[in-house]
Amino acid sequence: MKGIILAGGSGTRLYPLTTVMSKQLQPVYDKPMIYYPLSFLMGMGIREIMIISTPVDTPRIESLLGDGANLGISLSYVKQDNPEGIAQAYLLAEEFLDGDDSMMVLGDNIFHGNFEYFRKAVRKQMDKKDGATARVFAYPVNDPERFGVVEFDEETYKVKSLEEKPAHPKSNYAVPGVYLYDGTVSERVRNQKPSARGELEITDLNQAYLDEGKLSCEVIGRGMAWLDAGTPESLFEASSFVEIIEKRQGFKIACIEEVAFKSGFIDEVQLSRVLEKMPKSPYKAYLERVAANNIREVKKAA
Repeated sequence: MKGIILAGGSGTRLYPLTTVMSKQLQPVYDKPMIYYPLSFLMGMGIREIMIISTPVDTPRIESLLGDGANLGISLSYVKQDNPEGIAQAYLLAEEFLDGDDSMMVLGDNIFHGNFEYFRKAVRKQMDKKDGATARVFAYPVNDPERFGVVEFDEETYKVKSLEEKPAHPKSNYAVPGVYLYDGTVSERVRNQKPSARGELEITDLNQAYLDEGKLSCEVIGRGMAWLDAGTPESLFEASSFVEIIEKRQGFKIACIEEVAFKSGFIDEVQLSRVLEKMPKSPYKAYLERVAANNIREVKKAA
C-alpha cells in the first residue's frame, strides 16, 4: 500500500494568504497543514508516500519535509503544472504506484480520532475478499448538499449512488477527501473523459468502479472528526479545534516525529538525533517529554 497527498491547486479560496505561501503550508494552530494528512497516512502504516504540488510550492514542501528518512519513511515529489481535477493525481503518480494499491488524502483534509475505521478499510482493501477494489468513506453531516454524497446499502455497504452537491441528497453521508484504489486506477483515469469543466473528476472515477460493482463504502462512526481547512473560516475552525484538544489532553495532533516513533518507524536513538537538530521550542519540548515518558515506561515494564 502506497500513499498520495494531493497538495496542489492555487488556493484561491484562501487569497491573499496563498500569494506567498501555499495552502498546505499555512499553519493549522502550531503545525503546517501538510503535517496532518502526512501523519494520517503514517498512522495507516504507509511508509512510501508521494506528495503532488505546484511547481512553485513543491520545492518549499520538500525543503520542509525532505526525503522522509528522519521519519523512517520514503517521501517523493511530483509537480502538477496545471490542476486538472483530483483524479489527475493518479496519472502523475502512475510510475510511483507501479500497480500497487494506494490511499490518497487531500492536502487540506484533517482527521482526528479513532483511526481504526480507516485501518480496517486498508486491511479490507489489501484482502479484497468482499469483491471491492475501490473504497470511499461516508461521514454523517447536517448539510450534505454542500458535499459529494454517497448512498449505500446499510447491510452490505455496497454503494447505490454518488452525487456531487445534490439539491436533494439521497442520504446525509458526505464523502471526505480520502480514497482507496487498486492498481488499475491510473489506467482507468487515463481512459476517463474530462468533465464539462475540463477536469478529471474523482466522482466519475468512483462511478466507473461503481458501474462494475467494485466500489464499497466504509462508514465513519462516532469518535472521528473530519475537517476541511480550505477556506479562511474552516482554517480558523481547524486551528481552534486542534488548540482545544491539545491543551485539554496534553497530546499533540499530527506531530509527525511522534507518529513515526509510536509507529515503530524510528527508534529512540533516531528520535534523539531528530531532536538534536531542532531549535528550542514548545514543539521540541513536547517531543522530549514523549521520549522521556517512553524511557520510564520501558523501565517500569522491565
